[in-house]
Amino acid sequence: MSSCPSVYRPRRAKSSPLYHLVEGRYEEVKGLWEERFEPSCGRWRGFVDGVVYAFLDCGDLEHGFARVFCDTCKSEYLLAFSCSRRGFCPSCAAKRGVILGAFLREEVVEQVGHCLWTFTLPKLLRPYFLHRRELLGKLCRAAWETVCELIAEATSRDVRPGMVAAVHTAASDLRWHPHVHALGSQGGWDRAGTWYRVAYVDTHAAELLFRHKVISFLAAEDLLNDARIELLDSWKSGHTGFSAHNAVTVRADDHDGIERLARYLLRPSLSLERLSLEPGLALYRHKRALQRSGEPFDPAELLARMLMHVPAPRLHLVRYYGHYAHVSRAQRRRTRADAPAEGENLPWRRVHSTTDRLALRGGISGDSGRSSSGASMRSTRCCALVELR
Repeated sequence: MSSCPSVYRPRRAKSSPLYHLVEGRYEEVKGLWEERFEPSCGRWRGFVDGVVYAFLDCGDLEHGFARVFCDTCKSEYLLAFSCSRRGFCPSCAAKRGVILGAFLREEVVEQVGHCLWTFTLPKLLRPYFLHRRELLGKLCRAAWETVCELIAEATSRDVRPGMVAAVHTAASDLRWHPHVHALGSQGGWDRAGTWYRVAYVDTHAAELLFRHKVISFLAAEDLLNDARIELLDSWKSGHTGFSAHNAVTVRADDHDGIERLARYLLRPSLSLERLSLEPGLALYRHKRALQRSGEPFDPAELLARMLMHVPAPRLHLVRYYGHYAHVSRAQRRRTRADAPAEGENLPWRRVHSTTDRLALRGGISGDSGRSSSGASMRSTRCCALVELR
């Protein structure tokens, strides 16, 4: 007997402090951008208009909805359309994180130990990635090559780890801070598919190798001259300004942990729970705020920092490398199709039905802010779509 879905609790999009901030300050920020914000936030990008206006319509029944009907209890509700834009709407970012977590768990990662890699840059180099955002892909590639080479060196074999990486550009206070978060396997596979575990990777060696790769590709782009490179080499304190960390680990049997880390890869730059508005003031409780109530911001300044992190259209936010790359996974699927007895020996993976996948990716339960179980998704169906213009 299939269970009925829980009572639907729609989010109140227009009551959030971010909605009021955008509605009241966006045109002001846009008008002052070149004069006030361009030096610290980069040039104005025209596609931001579409992202912001779509956010203002997100979750609003006046701009279209789906009628969802439960075949078990015969109840129904209206689900407002989401904007589905990247890098700005916290609700849609949370839904993307849930979808990515389910996808990685079911389709991508293998039942081996994983860790969360984090690579950061010195402040001296960060502006290059603000004004040349196409370099963010090379930054992600440098992180992958660093981990791949160190794991191959540790095993003394031609092995490749699996990695799912995402480039983030926001610090906790929303300043420009490009860095890489990557979910990587603690070991690698050879060409025959044999797994070799690596229990420890020296993060200091990873830091130095990552530093070398970043400086090399920036110099190749004619962005770093010899004087700048010499300045970076002259730091004698033992800290290069770069960093590499992999202390957060997930056991091979911790399947929920994989999903949590996957959601972390796509976390939004701003947390609605930490934002509050007062007359003429915006308070944001980031981890470096000196006051418990949060750091006071000029509302226009805080909104400008948020707009700075909106990714360009068609820019890849998540990248797959090595054993988890698209080509590698396709080759393994073909092998498993030829030998299903070997390939289907994966009891730890949760496989949803096609209806479940469409419900999850289509947002049947995404606007409520809660995840639905498989039984709940199977007992509901979308019976009408209404788009209002």
